[in-house]
Amino acid sequence: MPALAATVALCRAAGAPVVYTRHVDPMPRSGPLDEWWPGDRIADGTPAAELLPGSGRREGDLVVEKSTYSGFAGTGLEEALRRMGVEEVIVTGVMTNLCCETTARDAFVRGFRVFFSADATATASQDLQEATLANMAYGFAYVVDCQRLEAAFGKVK
Repeated sequence: MPALAATVALCRAAGAPVVYTRHVDPMPRSGPLDEWWPGDRIADGTPAAELLPGSGRREGDLVVEKSTYSGFAGTGLEEALRRMGVEEVIVTGVMTNLCCETTARDAFVRGFRVFFSADATATASQDLQEATLANMAYGFAYVVDCQRLEAAFGKVK
């Protein structure tokens, strides 16, 4: 969480919009997600569906509700980013190998330049984390961390 909070703070200081996604399963849930996670529902109004404490959310920040791994699938996120003039995205959050990776790939195929955080993403195991970072670095995203973002944003000022 410290790296996520630091990334959010760096973006805010640089004047970059901060957008959150929040997973909420439709009820009843069906299809592939139900096959993979049959007893693991994320219901609206439960702690599992809330943004993680310490994520740096502020009043007025855009929160996009999603019902699958991608932050883009059926959410209006692409349109919102285009209205804001966004051409680049920094992907942070959980789960690195599921939601974060799928969102990053979707951003890439929609024409956004993607930066994928190595230290502000997390998943169930180090092997999954490293596999996703390798996948992202091989044609989808620039893998960054807070230190690299701070150096890059410092050059912009």
